[in-house]
Amino acid sequence: MDDGPATGETAAERGARSREIVREHDSPLVRGLLIAAGAVCVVLGVIGIFVPLLPTTPFMLLAAACFARSSRRFHDWLLANRTFGPLIVEWEKHRSIPRRTKLTAIGLMSLTLAVSIVFFVRPAWLQGLLAVFGVVLAIWMYRMPSRDG
Repeated sequence: MDDGPATGETAAERGARSREIVREHDSPLVRGLLIAAGAVCVVLGVIGIFVPLLPTTPFMLLAAACFARSSRRFHDWLLANRTFGPLIVEWEKHRSIPRRTKLTAIGLMSLTLAVSIVFFVRPAWLQGLLAVFGVVLAIWMYRMPSRDG
């Protein structure tokens, strides 16, 4: 039995779930565009690991959605990823994000915005706009469902 990393399901269960989720579009052109969009989202998500203002999680979820309509192979590849796979599986199964992931994202985003506001942004109106943007984004992210404690 092949247990997925941190997902607790076998390869057969992952394959069955993938068959349920992945419904490739009929048009080859649309599939190609979705694969390209998914690839761009993966690249942006990976960059987001190193650039705190660029959110990794939404890009990876969007990539999974693009691949679910265009390529079972790419969708399965993303789900098998040790870093992003469990998060995507959680979203696809339960439409939730682990609380720890949300709180880490909110904390890093808050720290980055605070440093930007204090050290790099001069106009007061822009500092205020960044602060409001950060609060709205943090509230939106916090309100996303979580299944864990």
